[in-house]
Amino acid sequence: MPKAYALLSTYPPTQCGLATFSAALLTHLRGLGDHACVVRVLDEEVLPGSVPRAAPEIVHDLVNGSARSAAVAVDVINGFDAVIVQHEYGIYGGPDGQDLVPLLNALRVPSIVVLHTVLARPTARQRAILDDVIASASKVVTMTRTARTRLLDIYGTDPAKVVVIPHGAADYRVPATLRQAGQPPVVLTWGLLGPGKGIEHAIDAIALLRDRGLNVAYTVAGQTHPRVQARDGEAYRGSLLARAKSHGLAHLVRFDGRFLPAGVLGELIAGADVVVLPYDSLEQVTSGVLIEAITAGKPVISTSFPHAIEVLGGGAGLLVERQDPAGIAGALHRVLTEPGLSARMSRHAGDLAPQLLWPAVARRYRNLVATVARSRGGVVA
Repeated sequence: MPKAYALLSTYPPTQCGLATFSAALLTHLRGLGDHACVVRVLDEEVLPGSVPRAAPEIVHDLVNGSARSAAVAVDVINGFDAVIVQHEYGIYGGPDGQDLVPLLNALRVPSIVVLHTVLARPTARQRAILDDVIASASKVVTMTRTARTRLLDIYGTDPAKVVVIPHGAADYRVPATLRQAGQPPVVLTWGLLGPGKGIEHAIDAIALLRDRGLNVAYTVAGQTHPRVQARDGEAYRGSLLARAKSHGLAHLVRFDGRFLPAGVLGELIAGADVVVLPYDSLEQVTSGVLIEAITAGKPVISTSFPHAIEVLGGGAGLLVERQDPAGIAGALHRVLTEPGLSARMSRHAGDLAPQLLWPAVARRYRNLVATVARSRGGVVA
């Protein structure tokens, strides 16, 4: 098996989904006994003596727009047995992250590129960049069958080059928090906040339930996405607070604006009766929040984005139309009042959990890189 991996990605303390994903993958690869380090992607160089200090697993910073740091990144990565690259538009330098392509072309070691987004309707530039990324990679990973099908049908990718490995999840499987008599059931949404998350429609749904005589507490957890924060400040969060207040829901809708550490998030999930994903997007083929909710055994109500359609169809959740407060309210009412429904959904979720937890997912990456390394004559222990 390969013994030394480089991961090319954003990485904590950067707060984004790819950074969180990479940190978890690195931890669990190391847990299997392998050596793994990070080439961290940054928009700006971290100056010596700045706080926080770089973690010891970070062996180089790829600073977007810096040809020097890109050349060093290539040299550093070529010293490993293989590299696992996280891909998302906008993470790397250049328009739509096009600077990743020459870097991949310069590598001499096997590269596994994990595609977090596969657009059904890309721009011409996005299409060209993804075509080049796929051509440069030894293998590409999608996290859903839907994304793989898009690559084959829209991008014409060789089926042999595409492997499906699900998004990993931390193990939040704990007994549900006991609720005191008279306390309302708790609905939870978490993740980085920004327009397109559809939280406003969930708030409207809570108001509809209240009007029907069912009080439900709704917790929205997570800080505003750093890029949204830089562009718009807290405008979206402010609009949600105003919406809840206008509905008279200030006592039922709670916002926790922190970037939540795993322990705190686990407590929130344990205390929730239902998880709601009211996203507006019809393109989303990967959702870490969805996978974490399922592995925690929580009933999920989600809009019909591709990843949700794929994993909830077996009974772990209910699907509703996007931007449909009445549909969300109806689904919540069913889960919270229909005898046995919540328990059945939790059982279906529990059946899915073992293959989605990080230890299992990390093993699949390890096996994939080993296969690629053997086919390329790479270093195998």
